[in-house]
Amino acid sequence: MTTPLPDGPSPGLHPPRGIRWLLQLWFGLTLPVNRRSYAITGFTLMLVKYLVEAGAIHHYTSLLMTPLDFINPVLTMRQQFFKAPGPTWLGIALAGWSIPFLWIMVAMSVRRAIDAGRPGSTGLLVLIPVIGMVFMLTLCFQKRRLPQQPAAGEPAPASPRVAQLEHGLRSSLTGIAVSVSIGLLLLVIVIYGTGNYGNVLFMGMPILVSTVSAFLYNRPSRRTLRGSLAIANNSILLVGVAILLFALEGIICLVMFLPIGIAMGMLGGMIGYMLASIAPVQKRTILLLLALVPLLTGAELLYRPTPLYEVTTSIEIDASPEEVWPHVIRFPPLPEPTAWYFRLGIACPQEATIVGTGGVAVRHCIFSTGSFVEPITAWEPGRRLSFDVTEQPAPMTELSPYRHIHPPHLEGYLQSRRGEFRLVPLPGGRTRLEGSTWYELEMYPQDYWTLWSDACIQRIHERVLEHIKQVAEANPAR
Repeated sequence: MTTPLPDGPSPGLHPPRGIRWLLQLWFGLTLPVNRRSYAITGFTLMLVKYLVEAGAIHHYTSLLMTPLDFINPVLTMRQQFFKAPGPTWLGIALAGWSIPFLWIMVAMSVRRAIDAGRPGSTGLLVLIPVIGMVFMLTLCFQKRRLPQQPAAGEPAPASPRVAQLEHGLRSSLTGIAVSVSIGLLLLVIVIYGTGNYGNVLFMGMPILVSTVSAFLYNRPSRRTLRGSLAIANNSILLVGVAILLFALEGIICLVMFLPIGIAMGMLGGMIGYMLASIAPVQKRTILLLLALVPLLTGAELLYRPTPLYEVTTSIEIDASPEEVWPHVIRFPPLPEPTAWYFRLGIACPQEATIVGTGGVAVRHCIFSTGSFVEPITAWEPGRRLSFDVTEQPAPMTELSPYRHIHPPHLEGYLQSRRGEFRLVPLPGGRTRLEGSTWYELEMYPQDYWTLWSDACIQRIHERVLEHIKQVAEANPAR
């Protein structure tokens, strides 16, 4: 643990030692952080982060993100800045850009708390919306305090040599067991208690699980950062295995979650390593963070934006629009899919039928998981077919060791709202057939999950359009 020093100049802080000193102050674990360094760093980096993000958002979307939008603790309210006409990668890029700032905030807050005479683990309070902002402002003004000496009769801290003699196996197993138990408990509370597949679940839970595992792995003696990150990520993976074994989710969704889970696990592993390295054990802070997870996910339910996303795919067909049209409104059964993603359980289109003609017709698109019911809203032969979606099946069949599982996210979290086919005449009697689907998604962060949903819908489009092309070219309707 770093020993706090009296307020005023100190060899570790003054005079500054250039870029190397600044990087140690921001990313290191040893330099003490006084209130002046904490305040200057905090406000400066906040301003830089705001200007870069606001500039990028305005450049790509022409929208203005105000300072109030920037500090708003409800992350889902920023979703408006990442919708069209901005690029789909903008939200992901800004999220990655935010990770170093998050590390600096936590690392400096823990050391500032120690410098102010507080338990170092109270620095984790900065991760809690609203409370964290108040806590950071408090640390900007709180003076440095000298550490208390052990009372008479209390055992002296163990020497580094004694701490190093403890074998790491017990600590690693303890860290993994406790963190996996916490992860499963939070998963059940958040999903089955609130039904919220949100930022708290997919970002907050992995950070907390990996932080706890890395923290316990480094107690009572400090170990390596590499080992701490390995334990943290193993905890995330074992949470996934436990979820699979308890039939809470299927393999496909766990694989989709893995990239964001590992990224958050790396961050949590660094936080846990830092806390164990420079802070005493403070169980109350960890328990407070655990108790706040259900409250935060409940608050997240108060604002759940569901923008309408569009996926468009096109193909060129060696037939005129009039010849293609009959195969658009209905098409015969498709051959069995060979693509691995359909064989693993993603809903696969099989056939389309239609009842009636014109604006009163109802189209039925049959998938491997059930049927879409699609009342026609625009009927323009040889030009355009539009329809709403009033009923739809599950988007996938979960791949699992068990005969049948049906997690909550298969019902109502991905909703197709409408679709459209457009037939564009091309020179030489050819046609460009365009298919569009508009859908809503209630899983957050949407910028991450829409990467998967867009890809799946794109593959569905390609299968249908390719089938229409083959049928139209082989059997042109005259």
